[in-house]
Amino acid sequence: MSGISHTDSPPRVSSASNSVKITLTINGPRYALIIDTRTTLLDLLRERLDLSGTQKGCDHGLCGACTVSVDEERVVSCHTLAASVSESKVLTVEGLSEGDDLSDLQQAFLEHDAFQCGYCTPGQISSAHAMLREHARGDLSMVSYEGTRGEVVNGRMELSEHEIRERMAGNICRCGAYANIVAAVRAVSQRGQL
Repeated sequence: MSGISHTDSPPRVSSASNSVKITLTINGPRYALIIDTRTTLLDLLRERLDLSGTQKGCDHGLCGACTVSVDEERVVSCHTLAASVSESKVLTVEGLSEGDDLSDLQQAFLEHDAFQCGYCTPGQISSAHAMLREHARGDLSMVSYEGTRGEVVNGRMELSEHEIRERMAGNICRCGAYANIVAAVRAVSQRGQL
């Protein structure tokens, strides 16, 4: 893969073109890349790094098929310029498993039949993984405010079906496997795995 090396150089823009040098940590390894400033994170992952787990769905930031984590925050990679996340840690669905072993969340998706055609599944799993981390660190959602003040102030509430649906609302499944997706996420949450 030309233009890719492992290094710790800061980003810099080339005056001769619309290119910029960026550094990203993706699923563990650190990469230094020279990219066009207009390159989206999705295109960088799929076309330059051959990480094809992240899907291109609507390419308008509406379906969630391209969801990845950047510094433990969910982003739709089709609307994220790769240059804007230089020096960040990116986690894709490929980075969730350990070798050939599925992560607990990936296994739960299998156990709960949380997919039909499977096209949205990588984005659903990436979003669910980030959402579970958000919940674990106490990030509130609109549903969290439905609890009592004590529940909100004194610790996180259990993830209800309603809250999972609200937190996962940015991911569309055209096959309608939502109930199974919620069941898989809830099972992982209740077991305290992640």
